[in-house]
Amino acid sequence: MPELPEVETVLRSLKPKLLGKKIVEITVNLPKLIKIPPGDETTLRKNITGSKFVDVKRRGKYLLFYLDNGWVLVIHLRMTGRLLYLKNNQPVEKHTHLIFDLNDEYQLRFHDVRQFGLIYLVPQDSLDLISGLKNLGPEPLSSDFTLDYLQEILKGKRKKAKTFLLDQQEIAGIGNIYADEILFRAGIHPEKPVGELSTGEIEAFWQAIKEKLSQGIKYRGTSIKDYVDGDGRSGSFQEHLKVYGKAGEYCPNCGCAIEKIIVAGRSTCFCPHCQRK
Repeated sequence: MPELPEVETVLRSLKPKLLGKKIVEITVNLPKLIKIPPGDETTLRKNITGSKFVDVKRRGKYLLFYLDNGWVLVIHLRMTGRLLYLKNNQPVEKHTHLIFDLNDEYQLRFHDVRQFGLIYLVPQDSLDLISGLKNLGPEPLSSDFTLDYLQEILKGKRKKAKTFLLDQQEIAGIGNIYADEILFRAGIHPEKPVGELSTGEIEAFWQAIKEKLSQGIKYRGTSIKDYVDGDGRSGSFQEHLKVYGKAGEYCPNCGCAIEKIIVAGRSTCFCPHCQRK
């Protein structure tokens, strides 16, 4: 699933191309992906056709496309979603479920093999209608996400460190890949309750969150299976992973074998020596 760095990379690849462009036609091949209004392609067409993109933002793993008529198109890529900016004469691939024809002879296409993507259309002042968006925690790379803030929200919590990172209501945008990498960088066992972290561990935790997400953006995301940016280009952070997906390989720090366990229903890789429980 694309996480914060991947979604941010998609945003940066699409925003310069879309701003000021007009949507002249919409093709909906899979209406069930439209969650608000539920499956209503007619409403989608009526309120978007003829409008222009005036801004593109990211909130957690959501992309928000602001239109000049006061509506916001919100897209969550989920497991296998892709947003691609392509010439309108290029062949349309299988699993392309939504196509926006633009006034520059290009199209914005939503492609999703697993069909888990989420599409919403809401007025700009009604973003709270999207519960997942409304309940998101802070942006971990924002100035609001301070060490003091993290120390405060961890007090008394019994959540395991990996569970805490995956909870979008605690921190927005982190998924399985970056959670494993953050915990390894911080030297924290994925099952350790966050309320038991020492002052030094909390500082290492905070720094690792900032560092690993920033690195993910620097290398334009992690391309292991489906993820590409808006130009169809892969990221390269997979070449810099330390523990994620490396069970049975050797820890780059100590040479101990990396182990895999299940935490919060997710496969979790860690070094039992560097991340002692």
